[in-house]
Amino acid sequence: MGQRTWILQGLALLAALLFVAVVILWVGASPLQVARSMWSGAFGTEAQFGRVLATLAPLSLCCCGLVLTFVAGLYNLGIEGQITIGAIAATFLLRLEDGRLPPTLAITLALGAGILGGAGWGWLAGILNVFGRVNEIFAGLGLNFVAQGWVLYLIFGPWKRPGVASMSGTELLEPSLWLPTWGRSEASPVALFLALLALGLTVMVVRNTRFGLQLRAVGKNPLAAFRLGIPSTQRLLMAFGCCGGLAGLAGALQVLALFHRLIPNISSNLGFLALLVVMLAGFNPLLILPIAFFFSSLNIGSLQLPLSLQLESSLAGVIQGSLVLFVLLAQGISRRYRFGPSKGSV
Repeated sequence: MGQRTWILQGLALLAALLFVAVVILWVGASPLQVARSMWSGAFGTEAQFGRVLATLAPLSLCCCGLVLTFVAGLYNLGIEGQITIGAIAATFLLRLEDGRLPPTLAITLALGAGILGGAGWGWLAGILNVFGRVNEIFAGLGLNFVAQGWVLYLIFGPWKRPGVASMSGTELLEPSLWLPTWGRSEASPVALFLALLALGLTVMVVRNTRFGLQLRAVGKNPLAAFRLGIPSTQRLLMAFGCCGGLAGLAGALQVLALFHRLIPNISSNLGFLALLVVMLAGFNPLLILPIAFFFSSLNIGSLQLPLSLQLESSLAGVIQGSLVLFVLLAQGISRRYRFGPSKGSV
């Protein structure tokens, strides 16, 4: 990245912060008070910091998966559904074993079921795209609705709590099936380890393997890659499957480490948030962790705003979206400046 690009990125971040400050002033608050409140909401206590880390783990897993599809030239907006199906698969496995297996083995199998469930849902989107000629954006969004329909059907139907169906979700899992956490926080060392492992593997795959090189080639020009002997169709399906598997693992962690049950909004919109993180990172896996940590802190810290300043917690979404839009604008200007208009253009 050249010096001019870095300058443009810095100016974009400054412009985004100024825009957010104007919005905060417009609603009658102080930007400094908002910043202090969000900092306190994210890092004020051990429990609050634990919630940041608890969000960071599944968010990072989703980001890792999206990097693989973005590198392959795919916009996998179906990641929300893949998280949901992973959570359903993990819950199904735990209900099926019904205490007959040792807790450690049951948890391991549930995590594996989440990976398989998410990967299968990702492959379905890939099949619709590759063989059905359905744009991956529309295929993914359609499958998101199907997955959400399934989770609602299960919660209010076969898996409803004894005697009552509730928006609070299914019955709580046995405490022995909960992933261990640090102290009284919601942060699970197992979840964080899996997220960091996935991040390391993603960096290695994208930057240092033949598979990653082939994904980049397919993303640049699938037809040219095919003519050079790269199995483009297989690589696209593998990208969908890998992304779905990581998202499914994130869904399983939502069940085992955070909510301890299946709830209607089990994905917590982490898939869409991961899209913003990856776009802000410029599809660079090395930047995922710090940006995901920042976004996770914003999400948890914003919960303090209604309590301390009577502001909506959705302000975090304004900040996140503004950062992404301004940085993407800077990237577009940088590319235009680097390559310049073609000869003869006005």
